[in-house]
Amino acid sequence: MKHVEGNDKGDIALYTLSTCIWCKKTKVLLHDLGIGYDYVDVDLLEGGDKQKTLEEMKRWNPDCSFPSLVVNGEKCIVGFDEQKIREAIGS
Repeated sequence: MKHVEGNDKGDIALYTLSTCIWCKKTKVLLHDLGIGYDYVDVDLLEGGDKQKTLEEMKRWNPDCSFPSLVVNGEKCIVGFDEQKIREAIGS
């Protein structure tokens, strides 16, 4: 996971694909809101790292669709849904 600096709104993890427009929109939204978060471009991982990340992601989103935003280990928002993202992070 890579970290993006910003306001601490809890443990925010974003699973993305480097080529996904909705993933990019989610990153832009978090940036515009000034939120700190961790992310991983799953398609850029290889071998065991990729498999381990997909298994981790399946806990939150069994379909492994992107983007998947996990907030505080409690809630997963699948896809780009600005309203749900704002509500989940309190912005």
